[in-house]
Amino acid sequence: MNELKRILLVEDDPKDVELALTGLDEYNLANEVVVARDGEEALDYLYRRGNYQKRPNGNPAVMLLDLKLPKLNGFEVLEQVRADENLKMIPVVVLTSSHEERDLVNSYKLGVNGYVVKPVDFHQFVNAVKELGVFWAVINEPPPGSVKRGKR
Repeated sequence: MNELKRILLVEDDPKDVELALTGLDEYNLANEVVVARDGEEALDYLYRRGNYQKRPNGNPAVMLLDLKLPKLNGFEVLEQVRADENLKMIPVVVLTSSHEERDLVNSYKLGVNGYVVKPVDFHQFVNAVKELGVFWAVINEPPPGSVKRGKR
């Protein structure tokens, strides 16, 4: 049985998590959306530590990463992911409320694949996440061996 891809959503705001899940659920884009509530939990998931020791092998198809997180911020997570040979190929899309140019520039310097400012409007937010999910979970072709491809 082939697996559909997983999406790692790293977000601490419960309302934004709910909106993102609504957008991703609308097209059933992944068999699993893992929500990490802070940067430390995101790294635990990626390194299969703590509560994630027994998770299935393989990296997510994409990580949607907020910048302003407790414990470790999004920049710190991104730095560690890009420095790790086993994780650096994971597509990372920053999904943030920050319009600050320095955050945008720092994100791209650290190797982010995309930078999306969260729309304030409910429907625009849900649509933005839905479009991100369609692109990264369905349309984008990942590097060989980076994630398991699934049948839709």
